Formats: sequence, structure tokens, C-alpha cells
Amino acid sequence: MQVMQLEEMQQFLLDHFPQGEQYGKLDELGDGWSLMRLAVGDDHLRPGGTVSGPTMMGLADVAVYAALLSRIGPVALAVTTNLNINFLRKPKPNADLLARAEMLKVGKRLGVGEVAVYSEGDEDPVAHATMTYAIPDKGAA
Repeated sequence: MQVMQLEEMQQFLLDHFPQGEQYGKLDELGDGWSLMRLAVGDDHLRPGGTVSGPTMMGLADVAVYAALLSRIGPVALAVTTNLNINFLRKPKPNADLLARAEMLKVGKRLGVGEVAVYSEGDEDPVAHATMTYAIPDKGAA
């Protein structure tokens, strides 16, 4: 059941995780899913003109964070405990990156999600990630 709406989540991210904006902006939010957008700039590129791995990992991580919080509410202290990413093809250096995250399971203590990262305009993903988030006790949040 979705407990945070798009505007509420955008404000929460600004208030509690403003540094996350360097990894993209939240475009859409639903029940256990999110869509993030990153306008790729020169500071995201590595030699050879490809988007850097850390940039894509950051985008994917914030996307899962938003998807998780859509289910559990504003829990600032939920943290990544595992992130696995596969880089599938070279992203376009002149197109926005889109990350579509979906929660696979949300329990009392852990949330597991996956993310597909795309260059805008392409159907084939450039990266795929899975990650696990630790959810703190309600008293710690």
C-alpha cells in the first residue's frame, strides 16, 4: 500500500537527502516503484564519453530508496546493505538516464528492489541493479 505520494517524497528527499539530487530527480512514484531522471552532464562522464559506473549506481540507489519509502513512509535511516549492478551497454552521453525501480519484497527489517537504467529514447537497459535496504526499528526512525 502506497503511503507517500510524489510531492511528499520530493519534499522529503530535499529535506533529508539533498545530496541525492546529484544522482537525479524523482519524476514519478507509485506503490512500491519509482522513476528517476538524471540529466547527464560532463561531470557524469568518464574517459571515452560513457556515463560513469558510480553515477549509475547512485541513480539506481536513490530510485530504490524512493520506491521503498513509498511503502514504509518517511524513514530517513533506511540504508543500503547490498547493491549489485550489471552494466549491460554503453549509455548515450547526450541523453537523460532513466531509472525505473520496483520493490520485490518489503518486510519488517529488509526491503529488496530492482532497477533498470535506460538512456532516454532507448528500449534496452544500459544497467540492471538489485539491492537490499535495511529498515530500522520504528523507534530508531
